[in-house]
Amino acid sequence: MTRRVLIVGHGRMGRLVESLCAEYDMKVAGAIGRDAAADPANWPDADVAIDFSLPDAVPANLPRLAARGMDIVIGTTGWQAHADALKAEAARYPVGVVAASNFALGVNLFAALAERAAELFGSHPEFGAWIHELHHSAKRDAPSGTALMLQGAMRAAGYDRAIDVSSTRAGSIPGTHTIGFDAAAETITLTHTARDRSSFARGALEAARWVAGRQGWFTMRDVVRTA
Repeated sequence: MTRRVLIVGHGRMGRLVESLCAEYDMKVAGAIGRDAAADPANWPDADVAIDFSLPDAVPANLPRLAARGMDIVIGTTGWQAHADALKAEAARYPVGVVAASNFALGVNLFAALAERAAELFGSHPEFGAWIHELHHSAKRDAPSGTALMLQGAMRAAGYDRAIDVSSTRAGSIPGTHTIGFDAAAETITLTHTARDRSSFARGALEAARWVAGRQGWFTMRDVVRTA
């Protein structure tokens, strides 16, 4: 069944999502840029909203979208301090929300590798751990949401020592994340490199298709595990 999509945030990612909708049997109901975001009365009806807006806009957008019965896919990062309040708000309505710091399929499989590596190295105190991420110069949050997700996955796997996290912002880098483990005589690294932003847009559309008929708060890991 064709789903109607409302694109929230019509920048590079929003336009990319728009261009790929037809491949996922979805129809664009409308797109909201920054100027329209303050007037929800004019938002078109849709089955699902895909939000690639700004971090400060997400706490305002989500209640408005959920109240109109739309499922929501949140690709924006930097709003996580409001997560508990937004989860409670979404739970008031019969909608599904998929929120992820990175929608690329490969990144979410990479996180599973990070968990396993952290589990293995956790019992070897001679190895220290680190995460380094690189993104384009216009990315606002540092470290990236993906880097924080990887750090959380490593912690959850039992790695309880320091994990140094660092960031680089330069040029037009779509996104590169490296996790590493270093001892006196050897270093092990795992790296995920995004060659372009299409993997993020495709993952968001896959999530928008997956969440149909589901109620609750989900992550991309849920989508990957049950797709």
